[in-house]
Amino acid sequence: MRIPGTANILSLSFLSFLALALSGCGALSKNGYTGGGGGGGTTGTLSTSINHIIFIGQENRSFDHYFGALRQYWAQNGYPDQSFDGLPQFNPATGAAPLVGPAPTNPGCKANQPPPADCAFDTSNPVTSYHLVSQCIENPSPAWNEGHIDWNYNDPTGQSTATLNGFVYSAAHDARNNDPPYFDTNGVRAMGYYDGTDLNYYYWMASNFGTSDRFFNPTLSRTQSNREYLVAGTSGGYVYPEGTDANDSSQLKQTTIYQELQSAGISWKIYVDTTNSGCSGPPYQASCLIQLSYINDFTFANTIVSQYPNNIAPVSQYFTDLQNGTLPQVAQFEPATDAGFDEHPSVDDASPSDIQLGTQYVESLVNGLMQSQYWKDSAFILTYDENGGLYDHVSPQPAVSPDGIKPVDMLPGDICTTATGPTCDFVYTGYRVPLIVISPYSKKNYVDHTVADTTAILKLIETRFNLPALTKRDAAQPDMTEFFNFTSPPWMTPPTPPAQKTNGACYVNQLP
Repeated sequence: MRIPGTANILSLSFLSFLALALSGCGALSKNGYTGGGGGGGTTGTLSTSINHIIFIGQENRSFDHYFGALRQYWAQNGYPDQSFDGLPQFNPATGAAPLVGPAPTNPGCKANQPPPADCAFDTSNPVTSYHLVSQCIENPSPAWNEGHIDWNYNDPTGQSTATLNGFVYSAAHDARNNDPPYFDTNGVRAMGYYDGTDLNYYYWMASNFGTSDRFFNPTLSRTQSNREYLVAGTSGGYVYPEGTDANDSSQLKQTTIYQELQSAGISWKIYVDTTNSGCSGPPYQASCLIQLSYINDFTFANTIVSQYPNNIAPVSQYFTDLQNGTLPQVAQFEPATDAGFDEHPSVDDASPSDIQLGTQYVESLVNGLMQSQYWKDSAFILTYDENGGLYDHVSPQPAVSPDGIKPVDMLPGDICTTATGPTCDFVYTGYRVPLIVISPYSKKNYVDHTVADTTAILKLIETRFNLPALTKRDAAQPDMTEFFNFTSPPWMTPPTPPAQKTNGACYVNQLP
């Protein structure tokens, strides 16, 4: 879910941040795997080595959609091959499994039933995975109904195995029912992917640091519930945003990670981007900044405004904190939605959202950390709130119910209101999302294959700072220490990643 703002305008303040963050970064040899400084033979642990955990959840991109071509990038750029479950057409014919296979497809719409008729599911008209040229696409939806249809068009309640055949139908159905209808009324955008020529910064970082091919968003629904899991390990049974109807009328009372940090005396901060937001300043009022954070879904937001107003801050404060030695022990970046840098697919054809500008924004945050005094003992985690209704070929995984609460706010006609099944409860993850773990201690060219969801970030924070689990969901997660080498850290001297390209085409009125 994204509130449209004025997209694709690089503000002067952002450009100044970017200049600061990228200062000192130079060119890169073709084989990035051999670049970067190695570490000494020190012996450390999570608690002695990592003093700052920083994370950001960008918006609405699936793993195959962003990183499905990563194995091809390795072959083209001299990285060692290893098992990696991306799009099968990019796997080698020999070597580590999985091996090469046909490009995946999804049933399309019947050609003889164009709009204004709804999409008619047609297995004889497949849409094949393809490379997107435009860095801007119209929005598919990851919401409850769409996410369940994506699981299995013929059995969205999970009585049968996931077939992952509903992505094109969902995208087409939403496009035809949008007001005004989208250009892509056949849902073809759902099968598109990007590669290392588009996302050159992310591909380089994922190849030189750590990633995972089994990292999922927490639940089969949209932004709000998944972001609630990201900071509290649960959505309290809600699948819709606050204010949808009478069943979603109040803030959640569940405990967030920030309350536990505050009680334990661990410093923390939430950074938000104020560009185009309507928050006047500086100085900024916490009562306005809090509206730019999903922490506002919780009653604890009111406590932040009244008792901890300095713990919600504009993103400019992050760069000041890096310079002044005031970076907190745990920090979260909210997506820069109003600035157009959250990487969310375009919700308005008149204001297309460019993923290369969003990547450049994240680049400024990461590179700012790498060039600061805090690099030596920090971990920066980039992930996404959910898959955005974009195709992925790996099924959602069984998961622990966080608190035993079943969905409480189904609307009339929703999937699971008249039928039930395994996917009607919070006992499955959503779909795979991209992940990069960036730190001087991150293993080089590392791919983790452990099933986890984004609440594993909570488990990492809890493990590092000796905090109790918030729910049964985050308690069941791996603590992410498998991404790190504390004995011989590979990147104590930070590398010099390539600058993200921003000259890709951006249009939404045609494909690819």
